[in-house]
Amino acid sequence: MLPLSDGLRARNFPIVNVSLIVANFAVWIFYELPHLSSSVHHASFYACSVNDSCHSPLPWGISWITAMFMHGSWDHILGNMLFLAIFGKNVEDAFGSLRYLAFYFAGGFVAMMTQTLMTLLAGTAADARVPNLGASGAIAAVLGAYFVLYPNSRVLTLVVFWPVRIPAFVFLGLWFLYQLIEADFGLFAASANGGGVAFFAHVGGFVFGVLVARVLVNAGRVAPQDYDSLAGVPA
Repeated sequence: MLPLSDGLRARNFPIVNVSLIVANFAVWIFYELPHLSSSVHHASFYACSVNDSCHSPLPWGISWITAMFMHGSWDHILGNMLFLAIFGKNVEDAFGSLRYLAFYFAGGFVAMMTQTLMTLLAGTAADARVPNLGASGAIAAVLGAYFVLYPNSRVLTLVVFWPVRIPAFVFLGLWFLYQLIEADFGLFAASANGGGVAFFAHVGGFVFGVLVARVLVNAGRVAPQDYDSLAGVPA
């Protein structure tokens, strides 16, 4: 399922979300594309660097950040940025720009550490040397927050060739269920359906986003919009 819109316009211009998208594309076009293999090797995150079982080009305390802005292909970055553009603007709108920026990086860190923990506990030494890269862990945290903040919004979704509107809690719930199932499969076979995808990063990020959003909502620190009053407004 490919999301196209959520029909919910942000009340304020999402400066942080737009800046993150621009930064990701700038890194892809100006840093990665000219020398893709060497760039991926140098700026990605390696799980084995956390327990010093290998030497990575950058210290892991830096590479978890650089890896969040790295992507492996046009499909990879376009898919990630589509999800961030659709769902991130409304989470920033509810959180506020500065809190959203801190949340995004914290979500990326938790996601990366979740994947690292599972790799070191259940993976092989070779698995721990595979470069981890991409914004999807942080974006998963954004999706988790959106799941709490806007469960009743209607996501215009391309299902095969047909556009349909699906409640956000259904769309994101199915997305999370898929990540959870594939992550479990990945424990048993590297050639599972999602081989090569850091599904545990998605799971960790999403759960983090749900928990943080729930805490902030209960504390009255975030103010999501009322979707029903804005239904039909173009995103």
